[in-house]
Amino acid sequence: MTILGYSFNENGHYYNIWSNTYKKQLLREDIRDLASLKKLEDVEVLFSLLHSKIGSPLSMASLSRDMHVSFDSVRSWIEVFENFFMVFRIPPWSRKISRAITKEKKLYLFDYAGIKSPAAKFENMVALELFRAVSNWNDLGLGNFSLHYLRNRDKQEVDFLLSNNQKPFLLIETKLSDDHATKSLIKFQNMLKIPAVQLVNEGDTCKLVSNGNLKIMITSANHWLSLLP
Repeated sequence: MTILGYSFNENGHYYNIWSNTYKKQLLREDIRDLASLKKLEDVEVLFSLLHSKIGSPLSMASLSRDMHVSFDSVRSWIEVFENFFMVFRIPPWSRKISRAITKEKKLYLFDYAGIKSPAAKFENMVALELFRAVSNWNDLGLGNFSLHYLRNRDKQEVDFLLSNNQKPFLLIETKLSDDHATKSLIKFQNMLKIPAVQLVNEGDTCKLVSNGNLKIMITSANHWLSLLP
């Protein structure tokens, strides 16, 4: 379909209509009525800003300064988004990680298709699949699972860490196309001595690379994620 010189994929066009209607109904009707939000325009601006914050620790202080609203307002609005299943957040893992100082959580969207950055969109997709798996494992009574990320003072980071009963058991990194293990993944695996996997969005790969006495699996995301409950 072409409109005014712009081409639209039919499925993408219908998605945009659905997504815009969904967000408007949630923000302008359901959330406004149930959460008694008075500054609805500011709430909509905040939600639109979150799309560009995917993949990085979310600074509520920075958002409050950018929007010229109070820190407490930003915090309460994000909590409303969480309660209405528009966003979810994951905390950093800090136990036994030297130079780990950040306490800011990373935020992801349940409806992530509108994220512009391909890398951020891919990371959000993986985050949602891991979040779902953790919820399923806990609901089935299989343990006390939780989802985290790793980041130290030197800004070295691994996208995700899975833990059970407060003990880490798997590191997960996401890359669009790189089939070489990242330096951060290698470093944190050496510190924690646990298995690690690097999920790749493009191509069809599955291999093990050595990291001393440890191994890192590099595999296509669609194959690995399909094994999750």
